[in-house]
Amino acid sequence: MDKSLSRLVDQFLDSYAQCGGINHIDGANLPSKAAIAQLTLDLLELLFPGFHSGEPISNQVLPTLTLTNVEDVLDRLIREIRKSLEYRPVAGKEAEAVAHQFLCKLVDLRCILQTDVEAAYEGDPAAISTDEVMVAYPGIEAIAVQRMAHLLYQEGIALIPRMMTEWAHSRTGIDIHPGATIGTHFFIDHGTGVVVGETTTIGNHVRIYQGVGLVARSLAAHTARDTTGAAIGGKRHPTIGNNVTIYAGATIIGGDTIVGDRSIIGGNVWLAHSVAPDSIVVFESQDIRIQQRGRSTLDWQI
Repeated sequence: MDKSLSRLVDQFLDSYAQCGGINHIDGANLPSKAAIAQLTLDLLELLFPGFHSGEPISNQVLPTLTLTNVEDVLDRLIREIRKSLEYRPVAGKEAEAVAHQFLCKLVDLRCILQTDVEAAYEGDPAAISTDEVMVAYPGIEAIAVQRMAHLLYQEGIALIPRMMTEWAHSRTGIDIHPGATIGTHFFIDHGTGVVVGETTTIGNHVRIYQGVGLVARSLAAHTARDTTGAAIGGKRHPTIGNNVTIYAGATIIGGDTIVGDRSIIGGNVWLAHSVAPDSIVVFESQDIRIQQRGRSTLDWQI
């Protein structure tokens, strides 16, 4: 080996020893980011057959195709869940049983996701069909992935749920923690910059727009943690009632903040306390100053 390359390798090894930041050597590896990304995409294909692959589907091949996909996904899912349980064991949980139960729950989850698709189609005049919603709307992909990840989160599976939602986050710009509890008919319009925290509870028929944050009151670095490293301290994020609309840029903070049913939260509102049902929350004054352009005004064309 070239001496310069040998020195470089030694420097990397020294860095590994001093700084860490590497996967578990001589032990159980963590779940693979690449494997979870592919699994998430394949799970979306099970939820929405034909919408994530380029191959046409006929009724004759659908049973065989579904069987093949389920068997393939199950095998890989067991492998990754086993890694997670080796990293952070959960009493009474075995990878095979968790994976089987998870796939069984996807059948009912498909029905819930159809309500999300309907909400997007009915809530957006620009949507030409539910097909367009499923192939083109980032909110549907983000919600579908979060709902799947939430099932694993409820089983106490570490790492994988967050890896799934962060994969969706990187694709859609929508950041929904797998711990969030979300009702039916959930519609995220546009979506970029939406953040939904871990202990958020969202009711049925809720619509939110881009840049909305449902976040914790404190961003202190010294969060209390249990012996496994998991955060403790109860509910940190808001509760959103049924039939609520939250417009772009609004931020709602705190675990004790409840937005009552049928309320409307205006754009760019900062809300840190509860509001009763049927409330409309807006700024009292949003003055806009308009003046005439003079001939000497700079030309802002680009």
